[in-house]
Amino acid sequence: MAPILLNAVENEHSDYIKQQVQVKNPYLGSMEEDILYHFSLSTKTHNLPEMFGDIKFVCVGGSPNRMKAFAQFMHQELKLPGNPKDIRDICEGTDRYCMYKVGPVLSISHGMGVPSISIMLHELIKLLHHAQCHDVVLFRLGTSGGVGLAPGTVVITDKAVDYAFLPQFEQIVLGKVITRSTELDEGVANELLLYSSEIQNLPAVIGNTMCTHDFYEGQGRLDGALCSFSHEEKLEYLRKAYEAGVRNIEMESTVFAAMCRVCGLKAAVVCVTLLNRFDGDQITSPHDVLVEYQERPQVLVSHFIKKRLGLIV
Repeated sequence: MAPILLNAVENEHSDYIKQQVQVKNPYLGSMEEDILYHFSLSTKTHNLPEMFGDIKFVCVGGSPNRMKAFAQFMHQELKLPGNPKDIRDICEGTDRYCMYKVGPVLSISHGMGVPSISIMLHELIKLLHHAQCHDVVLFRLGTSGGVGLAPGTVVITDKAVDYAFLPQFEQIVLGKVITRSTELDEGVANELLLYSSEIQNLPAVIGNTMCTHDFYEGQGRLDGALCSFSHEEKLEYLRKAYEAGVRNIEMESTVFAAMCRVCGLKAAVVCVTLLNRFDGDQITSPHDVLVEYQERPQVLVSHFIKKRLGLIV
């Protein structure tokens, strides 16, 4: 089944020049071996082109359990042979991240926050490069706090912005601040929004996503162990965010967007809102409701993948 799927992808995009995944490090080419330490993989011990060369879609998310469930879901959606419960964690030699391959789809956990996803992305992009993958689309699937949106709304990110609502990511390199753009692929975002209208009970919007380095103070919550601001100051900040186009808040989007952009990778951030931050700080929806919310980005991205593969019209 997998070769047929790959042919469908290549036929649909045959008018494009194949774009191999690039790295921006002149030293990698001279290395005898590249150890992808946090994946428990290596260019010397593993045949990466054979293992991953057919990857066309990479989906990443914070929770290992959620990304395993997504891989099993994609296994069923793509109608691949075998039992979805039998898929193996490729990174089982480490407890840092999990990784599952289902046909041309790679599902990987990235942990919580910018540092964790940054480490994963360095090794993921190198993995795709070493595997000679081309025309790959990356998705970050996650949950978020909504800004002026009802819980359960899926936000497809236009621009990932920082605490000052600027579309940039600041990385400290050798003691200096390097600023990188965080604009995401407009075509992929519009395609996702279009497909959302084909799915029942999946409200979706395109908006800016604010990325913070913290779940509590950095997001203006009043319920952390520390709080140095008033309720009124919190609401004023959220109002400014909304006026700047921000529709949700999470903790990974800026570095995800920046690294994908530098390496020429098409990417999208698709996060569901679990609450409207104007109404409160704590997530109070019942567990079964939250589970259904969390599945919405997975359902939308699965629909996108099946569309690209020609499995649905």
